[in-house]
Amino acid sequence: MIPRFSLHHGDCTAILATLPSGSVDLVVTDPPYVENFRDRQGRRIRTVGGMDWIEPAYAELFRVLKPDSFCLSFYGWPFIDRFMAAWKAAGFRPVGHLFWEKPYTSSVGYVSARHEEAFLLAKGDPARPAKPLPDVLPWEYSGNPLHPTQKAVSVIQPLVETFSQRGDLVLDPFMGSGTTGLACARLDRRFVGIELDETYHRAAERRIEDAYRRADLIHLRVAVAS
Repeated sequence: MIPRFSLHHGDCTAILATLPSGSVDLVVTDPPYVENFRDRQGRRIRTVGGMDWIEPAYAELFRVLKPDSFCLSFYGWPFIDRFMAAWKAAGFRPVGHLFWEKPYTSSVGYVSARHEEAFLLAKGDPARPAKPLPDVLPWEYSGNPLHPTQKAVSVIQPLVETFSQRGDLVLDPFMGSGTTGLACARLDRRFVGIELDETYHRAAERRIEDAYRRADLIHLRVAVAS
């Protein structure tokens, strides 16, 4: 029996190397942008080897994805040259760019930062979705209760719904507190998640187990009612 979800604690590049080639239908991920990021509460996002993880991680993601499939990756714009070089070296082709406008300021430098962005990357030549997403999407603030850069499920769920099908296997190699897994549970997708930090991994494990349990109860009620 194929497990509905599988969660791994450790370095994503090493764990990805254990997954079969061409076994994943979709990647949705929000990777770390800088080394050992710390938020205002002092919480950190750990990385392995500074930014040296970028090239090998995306090479592995390309390998494990099925032909003609997608990888949706958030990124930090100051490092777009490094991310883009890694994506193209792995074999990905940028086919879309998504933008979320925030109704608040997340940081202030030379400008007031009020947006998030992600690239839609193709492996091969995937079919276009029946209902393409607009490239400017609404943003909901999660409050970051469990993770310094925690995305709301409402931000991730349309990505999973548009670029995968029911029963597909979705991978998040930087799963943080598990938001992608929650979206998968709600949409009847299978999920593989990887997280380096033990605290965030435990939080993700609790959330995802509960989400799939709730999804099972809903399916059971629907089956009984019918």
